[in-house]
Amino acid sequence: MSTPRREFLKQTAMAGAGVLLAPVTSWSASSYKRIIGANDRVRVGVVGFSDRHRGSHIPCFMSHYKELNFDVVAVSDIWKKRREEGAATWKEKMQHNVLACRNNEEMYDKKLVDAVFISTADFQHALHAIEAVRAGCDAYVEKPFAETMEDNRAALKAIKASKQIVQIGSQRRSGANYHAAEQFIKSGKFGPITMVELTWNVNQPGRWRRPELIPQLKEADTDWKRYLMNRPAEAFDARKYLEFRLFWPYSSGLPGQWMSHQIDTVHWFSGLQHPRSVVANGGIYEWKDGRRNWDTITAVFDYGPVQDMSSGFQVTFGSRMHNGDEHPAEIYYSNGGELNLNTNTVSPRGGLTQKMAEAMQMKANLLPEMSLSAAEPVIASANTGGDKLTSNHIRNWMECVRSRQQPNAPVEAGYSHSIATIMTNAAVHSGQKATFDEKTQEVMVGGKAFIV
Repeated sequence: MSTPRREFLKQTAMAGAGVLLAPVTSWSASSYKRIIGANDRVRVGVVGFSDRHRGSHIPCFMSHYKELNFDVVAVSDIWKKRREEGAATWKEKMQHNVLACRNNEEMYDKKLVDAVFISTADFQHALHAIEAVRAGCDAYVEKPFAETMEDNRAALKAIKASKQIVQIGSQRRSGANYHAAEQFIKSGKFGPITMVELTWNVNQPGRWRRPELIPQLKEADTDWKRYLMNRPAEAFDARKYLEFRLFWPYSSGLPGQWMSHQIDTVHWFSGLQHPRSVVANGGIYEWKDGRRNWDTITAVFDYGPVQDMSSGFQVTFGSRMHNGDEHPAEIYYSNGGELNLNTNTVSPRGGLTQKMAEAMQMKANLLPEMSLSAAEPVIASANTGGDKLTSNHIRNWMECVRSRQQPNAPVEAGYSHSIATIMTNAAVHSGQKATFDEKTQEVMVGGKAFIV
């Protein structure tokens, strides 16, 4: 088969999955050996048999594994209960034995796997990604990528120094509507971004709580020291283990869980890597259940400048857990109107009308009414993207494991959203404006680096 023919078939297969990619520009001899249909099977391991893995990774993987010749062969989890559940679940799915490993070291030392899913506690993602690439494994790494700049820099360095394919779990990057929005903004037709409003509101007292599991977790059945990794030592606490999203420094909660998805689109669409500054306010106003992380937050970001487009723009992120309809909003504004990712439309709403322009001897500036994408319905739900987006994203990673091309959300995307998240954390915990030092790659507060 000719090279153009191979490339055409590959791109067609990806397009059929709803994944929009730039054309393949080069293929090595080793790439040809790993294209779809090759005899070598990709052996996958699971790092953390979590709710996210169980509810999202498994069904998405099952939609593509036969066609792409993937297999799950091992589950690593430091809690005995989840380790055994994971091995049993995957044994049923794959119809063969799946090895249960007590920890990642055991799995990697046995040379069992070629690639891994990483869906552990938020603060562990970057560190587990480092372990994976050093073991020669490709990885699908859930967000947030990192919660400290030390971990963020170390993971970026390790992944860039490796030859491994790493996909960050920012699944918006595999959505046709988001690709259409990115292309429209970067074409210049939207005009300079002047403002972005991001919101994510729910009314869920049980969100991130695991009351039925807490009594089942005993210190003797897990490895608390291995769980803590590089976080400050604390006495064993089943809540901090199972409800980590509520407890700093194991998670930043709202910024790391939800804002990291939405702020990633800002970086992607604008081409900017991080904010210039962040301020934040909020608190625990409703769910006084012992949590450390806020149930309500408003963060304000200053971005810019954008080369040849604008001198900068503001982004606001607001999130509350005590009142909401589970419809996250992402609205981009320019002087000519808005791009709304809830309705998947571009419109002249709010643009400079003829009447207002004439008063200042200016020309009207109104965007056309148009749909961003007919390929997919708008994705906006509190499950962080919906099954279609995640399925596309996991398939894209699996395809790239074979082709050795960069995936839709490479490590740089995770590094950038983590800077914004860590800047927000710094503002939250200091009560001051956080900035970023380009030279040292440190988040700064009051002239000093923010350290957990």
